[in-house]
Amino acid sequence: MKLGGVISIKKQTIEVLKQAYIELQRIIANLYVEADKAVAEGNYSDASLLQSQADNLYQTAENLEIVIVEQEE
Repeated sequence: MKLGGVISIKKQTIEVLKQAYIELQRIIANLYVEADKAVAEGNYSDASLLQSQADNLYQTAENLEIVIVEQEE
């Protein structure tokens, strides 16, 4: 256990979390691209759905990044 109550995890776990973060970033970018395309086509309901899902995944990625940074300290 590290100081401040942060639990230490295996290096392999950190690597898997980093890979998940990278994949999430790719998915998020794709969702934003598709949202932009939907807007260009005037399909605002699809654009809204794609945007909101991208935003949700962005928050998840941000939280995951915090976990990764804390574990690497």
